[in-house]
Amino acid sequence: MKLACYLDGETPKVGVYTDDGLITLDGEMAGRYPSIRAVIEQDGFADIAAWGAGRAPDYGLEDVSYLPPLHDAEKVICVGVNYAKRHPVHGDLPPPEHISLFNKWEGALVGHLAPLICPEGEPAETYDYEGELVLVIGQGCHAVPKEKAFDVIAGYTIMNDGSVRGWQKHSIPAGKNFTGSGASGPCFVTADEIADPFAMRLSTRLNGEEVQTATPRDMIFDIPTIIEYVSNIVHLKPGDIISTGSPSGSGGSRQPQRFLVPGDELEIEWSGIGCLKNRVQ
Repeated sequence: MKLACYLDGETPKVGVYTDDGLITLDGEMAGRYPSIRAVIEQDGFADIAAWGAGRAPDYGLEDVSYLPPLHDAEKVICVGVNYAKRHPVHGDLPPPEHISLFNKWEGALVGHLAPLICPEGEPAETYDYEGELVLVIGQGCHAVPKEKAFDVIAGYTIMNDGSVRGWQKHSIPAGKNFTGSGASGPCFVTADEIADPFAMRLSTRLNGEEVQTATPRDMIFDIPTIIEYVSNIVHLKPGDIISTGSPSGSGGSRQPQRFLVPGDELEIEWSGIGCLKNRVQ
């Protein structure tokens, strides 16, 4: 199942995301499941599937104002330097010995089709993109061993980890949290839809040109290792998300560097999930 979250006026709504459009949860279902996080917390997927069977879409896929699928996640955790590449800030570095983590703050991410906000002034000179696979936690858990990692993953979504590289030199949180600099979407897909998570493939396209491609097999720290590491630090909750890092090809790791400018169009596609599209404003 694929689910998306979008705004109806100022009210977040959940919709079943299909090839033909969005089927909006309404009435009692909308009250029971006001967000995808609520669906995960209540394990409401079978309930929604039964309710939605045979219903026609209410909206076309480009006719709503999308929110990030887990816009109300308690934790937005990101993994840094998780693919072999030229570091976009510090240049050539040896592979990391340990997982590096940072957080996204409220307001840093916009939804599918929403404009990315290019920072003003000097920060705009090093505004970068990064296509990433996001793990969505499905149950409360702590200290999860690697062999149990996929048991706690409810599904997946996509993130553009927008980064201001010049300010990343000040601190990682400074460079990673400019308002509206990143995005997530278009939808959340349940884990049962992905036959082999390691076979998913990333294609990031800038103005139609492919600039990043990879699979989870290319990660330095694989998905089970990430789940084990993060869950040893914090008690994870349903709807928490972990973004797993970005491969070579972002603007800062290219030679010469190529940063985003207003008018640029980004498409970040992970096979089996969908394609996150945004234009730089």
